[in-house]
Amino acid sequence: MKRLAMLLLVLVTLSGCAAIPTNTQPKPIGSKDSKASNVPAAPEPLQNIDPFTLVRDFIEATSNPDNNYAAARAFMTPDASRKWDTKNPTIIETAFSTVPTSQAPQDNKTQTVLLQGKYIGRLGSDNAFVPQLGDFQKPVKVERNNENQWRISEPPAGIYMPQNLFNTTYRRITLYFYNPEFTVLVPDPRYVVIPPATSIPTRVTELLIAGPGDAVRDTLVSALGPDADKFSDTRESDDGALEVNLTNVGKDLTPEKRKQIVAQVVKSYLGVTSSRVRVLVDGQQILPDQRDYRPSDVSATAGEALLALNANLQGMIVADGSVRSLTDGAPIKGPAGTGAYSVASAAQSLDGSRLAVVTRSGGGMRLRVGELEQELSEVDLVATTLSRPTWQLSSGPKEPGTEVWTAVDGTSVTRVTRSDNGSWTAKGVNITDIVPFGSISELRLSRDGTRAALVIAGKLYIASVVRNDQDVALRSPRQLQPSILGSAVQSIDWLSQDVLVVSSSLPSWPVSKVYTDGYRMDRYSQSNLTVPVGSVAAAPARQVQVVDPSGLWSASDITDVWRSSGIRVPMGALVFYPG
Repeated sequence: MKRLAMLLLVLVTLSGCAAIPTNTQPKPIGSKDSKASNVPAAPEPLQNIDPFTLVRDFIEATSNPDNNYAAARAFMTPDASRKWDTKNPTIIETAFSTVPTSQAPQDNKTQTVLLQGKYIGRLGSDNAFVPQLGDFQKPVKVERNNENQWRISEPPAGIYMPQNLFNTTYRRITLYFYNPEFTVLVPDPRYVVIPPATSIPTRVTELLIAGPGDAVRDTLVSALGPDADKFSDTRESDDGALEVNLTNVGKDLTPEKRKQIVAQVVKSYLGVTSSRVRVLVDGQQILPDQRDYRPSDVSATAGEALLALNANLQGMIVADGSVRSLTDGAPIKGPAGTGAYSVASAAQSLDGSRLAVVTRSGGGMRLRVGELEQELSEVDLVATTLSRPTWQLSSGPKEPGTEVWTAVDGTSVTRVTRSDNGSWTAKGVNITDIVPFGSISELRLSRDGTRAALVIAGKLYIASVVRNDQDVALRSPRQLQPSILGSAVQSIDWLSQDVLVVSSSLPSWPVSKVYTDGYRMDRYSQSNLTVPVGSVAAAPARQVQVVDPSGLWSASDITDVWRSSGIRVPMGALVFYPG
């Protein structure tokens, strides 16, 4: 009998193996394949709480996104829960209130509670932060259920999440996409839900595949093809590498395009993992000569050398009508240094070889551009006022800049480009989206050339640079930190690709670090500074330099006490780094 049983077992096993197909194609694996079952129910609200506590506890429960915000839905009627939209949370100040309406409830079965507070911003459909200003007042209707307990019957549309809860629920991640020329990678910050942490890598991949965010969709491009998808969830492999497995990334991929994909992916995981990153396409290694990558392996393809300032370029100062060295305060060589041009402001190209200066002339201002320490060509551009010039990104490392921007009379923006014969020609920039905000006093292009920071009527704005053949425009303008900075901004500069240093006339915020998505702002030390701080210079791997009524000061970090410079400068002097 034992021998017969063993024979039957072998026959059953062989018949089962015969049913396994041997020619199937690999199938992408996504989050849909791993849905959790037997989801536990969210705890019920406390018994016999009043409507105002109910609404407050409901708002605080939105910090738990598990199981499609089941914890918050527990505060609702079944019908309200079915209709509630949980997309794109609105972030409000941590201090909010729930108060009664002016009208007394008509019965003891229904009531309306007012949710009151101040906006901070919201997450867009692309998971990018969008600043939002103003007070809000949202009616929330509640009713008693069959157990005589208050439940929300009409919640506010969407999620209203206090900032302190948003900070613990969401994590800032930075995706990277290319400028249109594919010469440099540019950061594009987003926010993803933290729990569970194991899902963050896959979510990063999904956002990367979806492409640049709404504000930069017409500015940045992706190395991934338009049909790109994930072949499987992004997870750590058995040997510790983070595997990013893609599919449909494009046909006939050149080695250069494959390198661009690797660089874009690896840089986008820089703040997510410290592990090696393995980029696969349809389960296969994307490049034959290397399997795993770290950020240092992709620096060349990411264009980091294009943005790096030469260590010998220490910055300059405009004082008493001349351009001087920030190293020792001595005038630079050439007419810009001698005072012959009566310089009001200036900018040095990223490679250091060219200079643009705004000069005072006949009651107005003129722009001169040319080679450093030589005669500068006067541009055919007549204006009453011109903002401090700012250089566009060069075409390659150590390549001279060929385009410089300035705001004209506060009402328009001009870019001056160099032709093949060496002449400089002024061309208009489309600022239709910006004109309604007021007069432009400061304009600084990011050193990657894809964003512009502006001071308009004393307020801080950020806009995207959109190029379409010969047409160049500033689009998607957004005001940053309006509730703190107001209209007190004096000067701005780029500390990095996505961080600005801002000076102001505010005693409590003389100098600050502002992130370009507008969500975060850090205060530099107030020690030794006097407001208004009229000029600021910042750059990667450089000390921040500022000029206040008492002189020139420097600091390396937000916690540093400002140190006085040995260079004496007059009130109204301007300090600048290349860019």
